[in-house]
Amino acid sequence: MKISISRQHIYLMSISIFLFLFVLIFSFSMLIPAGKEYRIKRVELKKVNKEFRKYANFHDDTVATLQELRSENRHIITAFDKEFSAYRFEKQHKNYFSKLSISKLEFIEYEDEKAFSVYEVKTSSQISSPSSFYNFLDALNKSDWIISIDFPIDFVRDGELIKSSFTMKVYANTKETNSSVSTSEAK
Repeated sequence: MKISISRQHIYLMSISIFLFLFVLIFSFSMLIPAGKEYRIKRVELKKVNKEFRKYANFHDDTVATLQELRSENRHIITAFDKEFSAYRFEKQHKNYFSKLSISKLEFIEYEDEKAFSVYEVKTSSQISSPSSFYNFLDALNKSDWIISIDFPIDFVRDGELIKSSFTMKVYANTKETNSSVSTSEAK
């Protein structure tokens, strides 16, 4: 009994064995080590994505808080940008007193930048109680500027007239600070 295998079958069989060996060598030398590396990188990517989501959530919460604070304190933010006018201040608040005078005392710097001006306010009114002064303080809260009244507030009675004297600080941003912030935001 003689086995007769054609030459084509031998060529086909040898090419098949060669391709099979090539696939085995390629998979064990390239694919399996790359698969291990892929699994390691996938675990690292999951860790990085988890950390990214944590920071993205923190960023979103911070932005939401910032927007909420901006909307709640819009009046205060715009008040810092308004320039103080002593004439306008006297005009707005002179109806609370029979006489109102304001004089600038000094300019106080805070951390090498201009922070606020200090004014002395002298008032007198013909009243029997200082209630108009308290109405004046309420009006200050609704004014266009950020103002703090410093103690002591001196009330002196002169017959029917009550004279008061106090100092106030007017807080405002300097124009240089605002321009540097706006140029850094533009970049």
